[in-house]
Amino acid sequence: MKIADDKRDEFWPALPFSEWKDTAATLHMWMQIVGKIRLTLSPWINHSWHVTLYVTPRGLTTSPIPYGLCTFEIAFDFIDRQLRIEKSDGARRAIELKPRSVADFYCAVMRTLSDLKLPVSINMMPNEIENPIAFDRDQGHRSYDREYAKRFWRVLLQSDRVFKMFRSRFCGKCSPVHFFWGSFDLAVTRFSGRPAPPHPGGVPHLPDAITREAYSQEVSSLGFWPGNAAAPVPIFYSYAYPEPPGFAEARIQPEAASYHAKMREFILPYDAVRTAESPDDMLLSFAQSTYDAASQLGKWDRAALVEVKPSLHSAQPHL
Repeated sequence: MKIADDKRDEFWPALPFSEWKDTAATLHMWMQIVGKIRLTLSPWINHSWHVTLYVTPRGLTTSPIPYGLCTFEIAFDFIDRQLRIEKSDGARRAIELKPRSVADFYCAVMRTLSDLKLPVSINMMPNEIENPIAFDRDQGHRSYDREYAKRFWRVLLQSDRVFKMFRSRFCGKCSPVHFFWGSFDLAVTRFSGRPAPPHPGGVPHLPDAITREAYSQEVSSLGFWPGNAAAPVPIFYSYAYPEPPGFAEARIQPEAASYHAKMREFILPYDAVRTAESPDDMLLSFAQSTYDAASQLGKWDRAALVEVKPSLHSAQPHL
């Protein structure tokens, strides 16, 4: 899908991390609070799929969360700048998304849930970051640039759309396209159907048992990550676990992609995608070629995993 230059920034906006790093850090903590509410109240699903958020036409949502015989949902709306909480009895509340500390946001969310007769207690420490601060004590993260928050969501929106196109080519076990609030990235993961060796763990402030269950089976994973202070460049990434011999030397498309030895994954700069004549085609070529490398070198049963569409569907299968 080609894109006109005058429409590019509308759909694939620039997202230089240096311009919104403080907002990103604050939003990361806000999303961890909301994600931990879903984690606390939802039944466990393999690979921690019960904790994630999902892209919507307005932001990100928990999807329905059970609470006794009731159900509620929490959604970030980056258009109207609200955190919306809606309950199955018809009650609803909204919290303004504006510059405020993580501690203030946490108190506002918990107070609103109590008002809705949905009281909940969560683990107060953030996951997967260095030097975490308990949510109710975090007064340092308090930035919210609504323009960059909206840009971030718009990148997720386009990435979600293309990731779902890629996911549709595969009939084996595959995750939804979902947003992990701990690592702050959007991902979709394909599985070979075989067990994997125990993961070494070591993710900051995440129990090794969680990591090992998440990687208990062979995977090829594709994602988008906006960057952080240590690596301030937004990227698309693809990795395999376990990494098969020769993976790092595999020939990957497009030319802008490369293997990052420290992260042990292929990366494709977001700016290369957003400025391409067809961002969709570039991103899909990256997704397909990295999966090809992982699955061929890892000796997956590729023929058994290709999705064959019904004849009335126009899409063609991809091995």
